[in-house]
Amino acid sequence: MAASTSPRRFRTALKAVTATAAAALVLSACTGGSGTAAAGDTSGNQLLTIPREDLATFTRNFNPLSPQAAPMTLQAIYEPLVVHSMSDAKDTPWLATKWTQAKDARSITFTLRDGVKWSDGQPFTADDIVYTFQLQKKVLGGFDYLDKVTAVDAHTVRFSFDKPFSPAFYEIGGHWILPKHIWSKVKDPAKFTNPNPVATGPYTEVEKFQSQSYELRKNPDYWQPAKQRIAGIQMLAFSGNDSANLAFTSGESDWAQTFIPDIDKSFVAKDKKHNHYWFPATGAMINWQLNTTKAPFNDVAVRKALSMAVDRDQITKVAMNGYAQPADCTGLARTYDKWRDTSLAASCTWTKYNTDAAAKALDAAGYKESGGKRLLKNGKPFTLDISVGSASSDWISVANIIKQDLAKVGITATVKTPDWSAVSASYNTGTFDTGIVWSNNGATPYEYFRGVMSTKVLQPVGKQATENYHRFGDKKADKLIDAFAAATDEKAQHEQIDGLQKLYNQDAPVVPLFTGPEWGEYTDARFTGWPSAKDPYATLGNRNGSTILVLTSLKPVKG
Repeated sequence: MAASTSPRRFRTALKAVTATAAAALVLSACTGGSGTAAAGDTSGNQLLTIPREDLATFTRNFNPLSPQAAPMTLQAIYEPLVVHSMSDAKDTPWLATKWTQAKDARSITFTLRDGVKWSDGQPFTADDIVYTFQLQKKVLGGFDYLDKVTAVDAHTVRFSFDKPFSPAFYEIGGHWILPKHIWSKVKDPAKFTNPNPVATGPYTEVEKFQSQSYELRKNPDYWQPAKQRIAGIQMLAFSGNDSANLAFTSGESDWAQTFIPDIDKSFVAKDKKHNHYWFPATGAMINWQLNTTKAPFNDVAVRKALSMAVDRDQITKVAMNGYAQPADCTGLARTYDKWRDTSLAASCTWTKYNTDAAAKALDAAGYKESGGKRLLKNGKPFTLDISVGSASSDWISVANIIKQDLAKVGITATVKTPDWSAVSASYNTGTFDTGIVWSNNGATPYEYFRGVMSTKVLQPVGKQATENYHRFGDKKADKLIDAFAAATDEKAQHEQIDGLQKLYNQDAPVVPLFTGPEWGEYTDARFTGWPSAKDPYATLGNRNGSTILVLTSLKPVKG
């Protein structure tokens, strides 16, 4: 399972991925001429072929407001004002050429790029941006700090806030933009499938759409025609890592974002000249989330005890094939090393594997062992479920290791692996028990701590949540999170993040496991220009905000 990165738009993208994940597709079902073309075509007109291991079937839905939006909706079709890359922390002007943030952090003004057109030839203007954010708030909510969006003129737009909010640049700048002249005529934007999207991205024209594959061709009015070097994109649907990996390692596709066990042997060794991978530590923190609306997970002593029972070294070395690094009690992914309180990290106890300490902590909390089985306070056996989507073989392995670890302290765990759509639905509504879950990932730790500790994003069981699935909130965290957002200099922000790390260590809102690698594998037999450790202009994942940088950098190999 690949972890998503960046602000709000990537959370939306990840929801779109997980909400539509399905099962049961064999490799032979992927037809449409993809195999031989991907393996041998160097005509210069070859399609960039990408497998999706988490979607057994595709639905012709290119609505970025929809949780069922098809892959590449937010990467190749719709574009943001600014592209932020997690790999080099750079901000690339895109639909906006420059921006100015007010000194009091109460507004930000963007200057738009001249000459941009929608794919139907209509001009792109500030009115489109005003409309997009009005529609976003109406349909999906969010942006609660946003007071007003004003078109100063056709190429200038100002965002005004009702409070100081320094993270706004990343959330607003990275948000996709819709054409007002199209969407203002849509009766129900939330349900509109948008089968033939009008957008500003490089690949907007949908062709040969089938349930297991579809193509995106060039936008005829793209504002960077010189960067539309590839003829188009072909997406292939698979039911899991294994079938997708078989297609990829056999040369059926060009660019994957999947967990591939023993990748040097199973992929690179097959063609050392052309087969490559790069897994930068820019992914989100992967957590074992415990539903805190249920006893005994509402007891911090239990959460910490369960955490001590987990062998993170085995998880990262065995389940994650050595591609990941264990988490510590700050909760911060490796992405945020510069924010990490190193003294706190050095003193961690509850994120260290210690079966004896875990058992003693459970005893002390009133969860005694009898005949080798741990009991709840009501005398019933201490059992729990661990949910993870059937497509994610790596996370299933993680869950099984946790199951084995818990047995050592007398707890019986059951690993449940329905398709991702069912798992995600249980997370959204709060009906799950425990699960292996991604987290928010942005340019700063603000998004992460808000998503695991803020009462302001807390939803009751039964109401849809798009973050904080474990339903935990601490008002002391709210104050620190708000103070971070109001701060205009990094020193002050560091003070708030230090406070949040200490509170996280106290509360143990989730059980952090490891920083999710940003999976990325490719063959340069048919395309060149890929990002790498030597040229980290973007991450190598194909479902995040910097994917557009890759799509506009690749060049076809001509035989």
